[in-house]
Amino acid sequence: VVIQRDEGHHVAYTTREVGQYLVVESNTGIIVIWDKRTTVFIKLAPSYKGTVCGLCGNFDDRSNNDFTTRDHMVVSSGLDFGNSWKEAHTCPDVSTNPEPCSLNPHRRSWAEKQCSILKSDVFSICHDKVDPKPFYEACVHDSCSCDTGGDCECFCSAVASYAQECTKEGACVFWRTPDLCPIFCDYYNPPHECEWHYEPCGTPSFETCRTINGIHSSISVSYLEGEQGGRASAGVTAEGPGG
Repeated sequence: VVIQRDEGHHVAYTTREVGQYLVVESNTGIIVIWDKRTTVFIKLAPSYKGTVCGLCGNFDDRSNNDFTTRDHMVVSSGLDFGNSWKEAHTCPDVSTNPEPCSLNPHRRSWAEKQCSILKSDVFSICHDKVDPKPFYEACVHDSCSCDTGGDCECFCSAVASYAQECTKEGACVFWRTPDLCPIFCDYYNPPHECEWHYEPCGTPSFETCRTINGIHSSISVSYLEGEQGGRASAGVTAEGPGG
């Protein structure tokens, strides 16, 4: 069953910058986190556990049933799963899943070499906590896909995804360098001051507990990577259309 809200319904939300991410918090217990590039995370309040469905899974702490179709069938094919959640039945089914490294063979060696950092000593403290294999495969896939610009963006986002999972498991990895996916924060510092600095694993003191305009959230986003400074930016409250 697909639940749709009446047109015109609005959900109050706030936006704020956390590190290099844009965080959007709604008063319905949903947080959307975007790195302003190619990565989006959706966090739900515990009250949603086991009550949602769709392309992002069902939030029941079991990964073996995430490929549940619109007809409530668990399938193994990503194509069958994705096709079942089409919004328009007139849209034709996707029948093939292109392999980007086969379509762009000249990219494979570069992608495999760059993504090997995930299996290297750089992330050794995390390997026992988070299996790097699926992240390495996803990194190679994404890096081969970016064949017309944005090469480093796809690669850096893929590595950052693994680093974030490591941070969640208590393994903070300083993987960025001036030559590898650098983030420079000194630019934002006032003259002769060091207010802004880079935090690879966020700050443990940052929580999104707030009660601004009826928005109540206690979902932590303290693990977010990026710039951290002494000034807290005020959230912007607005009205947005419900989905």
